Amino acid sequence: METFTVSTGRKCAFIDITATVAETVAQSGIRDGIVVVFVPHTTAGVTINENADPAVKSDILAHLDDAVPQSSRYTHMEGNSPAHIKASMMGSSVTVLLQDGALVLGVWQGIYLCEFDGPRTRKVHVEIRQ
Repeated sequence: METFTVSTGRKCAFIDITATVAETVAQSGIRDGIVVVFVPHTTAGVTINENADPAVKSDILAHLDDAVPQSSRYTHMEGNSPAHIKASMMGSSVTVLLQDGALVLGVWQGIYLCEFDGPRTRKVHVEIRQ
């Protein structure tokens, strides 16, 4: 397993980590198998989505805000319940196929760290299996 960190600059953001995951895979020397990307945080997640039009990221963040507003009947004392809920909605891991040393992603797909309680420094674990 390899680990890298991502520093997030805003409260909520989608950060494209595709290139870093691909670099981690290349350094492993494994050519075919699966890649699991895991984020060990309760207020951040990971997802695969479009990486061509930045409006998609902002649309997803806006609609997550609509679905999980900052103000509601939350009882969690830290005040970051929306971040916990959004992270659970996105999930903490994704699995990507690996073929001929390349991530098997669609033409417009990228892997994103989803920050919901930033700015912070987040860990991303990458496990590569044949």
